[in-house]
Amino acid sequence: MSLLDRIESPADLRPLTRDELRTLASDLRARMVDVCSRTGGHIGAGLGVVELTIALHHVFRTPVDQLVWDVGHQGYPHKLLTGRNQRIETLRQENGISGFLKRSESPYDTFGAGHAATAISAALGMAAARDINGEELKIVAILGDGALSSGLAYEGLNNAGHSERDIIVVLNDNEMSIAPNVGAMHKYLTSIQRNSLYNRIRNKVGELLDNAPGPVAAIARKWEESVKAFLTPGVLFEELGLRYFGPIDGHDMDALVDTFASVREMTGPRLVHVITQKGKGFPAGEHMAGEKWHALPPGHDPATGKQLKTSTAKPAYTAVFGKGLAELGAENPKVVTITAAMPSGTGTGAFAKAHPSRFFDVGIAEGHAVTFAAGLATRGLRPVCAIYSTFLQRGYDNIIHDCAIQSLPVVFAMDRAGLVGEDGETHMGLYDIAYMLSVPNMTVTAPMDGREMLALLRAGIEHVGGPFCLRYPRDVVAGAVPSIGDIEATPHATWDVRRRGRDVAILAVGTMVAPSVAAAETLAAEGLDVTVVNCRYLKPYDQVTLAAILADHRLVLVVEEGTVVNGFGAYMAGVIANQDAGVRVHVHGVPDRIIYSAPRAKQLADLGLDSAGIAERVRALHESEALTR
Repeated sequence: MSLLDRIESPADLRPLTRDELRTLASDLRARMVDVCSRTGGHIGAGLGVVELTIALHHVFRTPVDQLVWDVGHQGYPHKLLTGRNQRIETLRQENGISGFLKRSESPYDTFGAGHAATAISAALGMAAARDINGEELKIVAILGDGALSSGLAYEGLNNAGHSERDIIVVLNDNEMSIAPNVGAMHKYLTSIQRNSLYNRIRNKVGELLDNAPGPVAAIARKWEESVKAFLTPGVLFEELGLRYFGPIDGHDMDALVDTFASVREMTGPRLVHVITQKGKGFPAGEHMAGEKWHALPPGHDPATGKQLKTSTAKPAYTAVFGKGLAELGAENPKVVTITAAMPSGTGTGAFAKAHPSRFFDVGIAEGHAVTFAAGLATRGLRPVCAIYSTFLQRGYDNIIHDCAIQSLPVVFAMDRAGLVGEDGETHMGLYDIAYMLSVPNMTVTAPMDGREMLALLRAGIEHVGGPFCLRYPRDVVAGAVPSIGDIEATPHATWDVRRRGRDVAILAVGTMVAPSVAAAETLAAEGLDVTVVNCRYLKPYDQVTLAAILADHRLVLVVEEGTVVNGFGAYMAGVIANQDAGVRVHVHGVPDRIIYSAPRAKQLADLGLDSAGIAERVRALHESEALTR
C-alpha cells in the first residue's frame, strides 16, 4: 500500500514527517500520471503543484480553513488528498469526479472554478463574510496557471490590499497558462527569478544568518528586505497593500511548510510567491514545453505521453479553421488574429506560424482581447478574435460597448460552441446564440460543416457593417474541406433549403442540419414529408426563404444546439408571430438547466439532438397537430 492510499483526508497527512511528505508527493505524481493516461485530463498544472498542495493541507486546518483554488487545472492533487482518491478513476466521466473544482462534490472545494482568475475575488468575499460572522479561520487564494494575466486577478488584488483583511494569496508562478505566459507581469516575475545578483545576495545573507549572532542577524535581515524592495516583485505587491514573501521554490517541501506555518500566524493581506514547474515529474511534460502538455486525451503512455493508438479521426473543426485562417491571411494582408492564451486550442497557432507579425496572444484577458481587436479595426485591419464560446462570455460588455455600438468589423470565431462533452458544465458553449442575437449590429452565423465554416469566415472578413460571429463545435468535420482559396463567401443573410417537404419544416442551426436531414429521411420512409432548412445566418435571417416556408407549412420546428431560453427558436417564434401567419412554432434545443460531463455524442442523444431524437420530436408534434385539427 502506498502512503497515498492511507490518506483519507488532510487530517491524515498533518502528522507526517517531512520525509513522509516528500514520499507522498511522489505517490501523488505517480497516481496522477497513471489515472490521466487512461481518463485524459489537465495534468500539467496539477503535477506542478503537488508539493504546494501537500504543504497547504499540512499547515492549514482544512476544511475549516478555506483553500480557494483558481482554475480547475491545479485541483487534481487537492482532490486526491481530500477523500477522492478511490473515485479518481472516474475523472471527467459522466457522474464521476469533475475535472474542475466543484462545491457540490466536496466540502474541501470551497468555490467552483473552471475559468481563470476567480480565486482572489471569491476568497476576499469569503473573508469579508467570515469577519461579519465573527468566525475564526484562515482563507487562502491560490492563483496560478497564468491567471495573473487576467484583469479580474488585478481587481481582486487591488481590493484585497485596500481592505486590510486577513487573507493569504499564493501566486503559483509556473510561467505557463495553457500556452506560455505573455505580458509585462510575466516578464517582470521571470526577470526576478533569474536575477543572479539577487539570488547571490540571498545566498550570502542566508549564510550570514545561519552563523551570525542576534544583532548582526537582525541587521542582515533588514538589509535583505531593502535589497528585495528593489530587486523582487515584492515592491509591486507591497505597494498594492499585500505583504510579500518569496520567491520560494515550490518543490522544496521544507521551505513551503516553514513559510506557510509562519505566514498562517500573521494577519492582514499577504502574498506568497511560489515558483513551480508545470508537468513536474512527467518527463514528457517537463521537457516539452507548450500547450500540448497542458492536457492529454485518454489512452496515452504514462512514461512518454504518446498516444497508444494512432488516431484515424477526421480533422477537427478547430484544425480546419486554423488552416483556413492562415490561408486567408496569406490572401489578405489586412487580416490579423487575436486569441486569449489559446493559440493551439483555437487553431490560431497556424496563423501565428505563417504570419507572426499579425498574430496577438494577449493572455487570459478576454475583455481586453475584444477591445484590442476593436482598436485594430479602427485602423482598417480585419481582426479575427478566436475565443471559446464559454470564455467569450467574459468579454460581453466589450462586445457591445466597443464593437457593436461603434459598428466595428471584428470577426468573432467561437470555438467549442454547443455541448463540449467531458469538459463539463463550466465549459459548455450553450449561450452564445442567445447572447449574440441580442447585440445590435451583430451578424450571427452557424455553419453546418467545415466547408461552410470557411465560407462564413470569408464572409465575415468581407463584411463591413459591424461585428460578425460564427460558432462551431468541439467535433470533427464530416467530410473533406478544400482550401479556403477554393471557397466563396456565403451570401449575406441567406438560408439553404436542404430538403423540401410539405408536412413539417425544420429550421436547423449549424450542427443540427445533418441530423435533421437524417431524421427527415427516416420520417419520409414513414410517410411524413419534412422540409429541412440550413439557417446559417441567424441574424439577419433570410426573409425571402422564411416567407416561402410559412406559405407552405403550418408547423415549424427550430432545432439548435444551444439554450432554448432566448435562443434562435425564441427569436423565430417572435418573428413568425408578428407576421400573423397562423403557423405553430416549436423549439427543440438544450433545456434551461446545467449540463454535466458526459461524452458529447451521449449528451446530444440524451437531449434528443441526434437524428433519432429529432425524428421523435417531429412525430410527436405532427401527431399532436393532427389531433387538434
